[in-house]
Amino acid sequence: MRELSLNVMDIAQNSISAGAKLIEIDVCEEPRTDRLTIRISDDGAGMTAEQAARVTDPFFTTRTTRKIGMGVPLFKMEAEMTGGSLGVASQKGVGTTITAVFVPSHVDMIPLGDINSTVLLLITCNEDRDFVFHHKMDSREFTLDTRELRAVLGNEVRLNSPEVIQWIKNCLSEETQFIKEESTDEVFSGTSGDQG
Repeated sequence: MRELSLNVMDIAQNSISAGAKLIEIDVCEEPRTDRLTIRISDDGAGMTAEQAARVTDPFFTTRTTRKIGMGVPLFKMEAEMTGGSLGVASQKGVGTTITAVFVPSHVDMIPLGDINSTVLLLITCNEDRDFVFHHKMDSREFTLDTRELRAVLGNEVRLNSPEVIQWIKNCLSEETQFIKEESTDEVFSGTSGDQG
């Protein structure tokens, strides 16, 4: 895939197909240690140990709509191409967690892409599910939790109403800008020797 955010979309769709009601997406960027970790967790049907061991095989899938499953194998390949790794933890009836680690400075690194648009699309197109999006860059981070939004908005206002979509979009944009600006300031301050 051209962007890792598209992998996140694909893995999250797998979670939805597995009956997940809560999907957590964690993006942790660590420029100082040259690491990007993407973790997608769900409370879906989960897999047996045998299924979890085979999920990175492109010729294995739990779907009945086709005979191959390329999402997780591609994600694994893209992580390993950079010198990173992919891990799968799953328990039948409990859920699944997929963790991919990338080395961003590697020549084969694929851009993260528009992760905010991916999260926004997942939330607005799956109004019957909850999502927790956590984005961290070094020491700066933010979390968007649709369960908290529902508690504030009440039952009358839907998450895919135009006003709420715009609010989520603005929130993701502003919070991302904040953590990236602060991280850049910290790196600049550290390399210049200027401690303020």
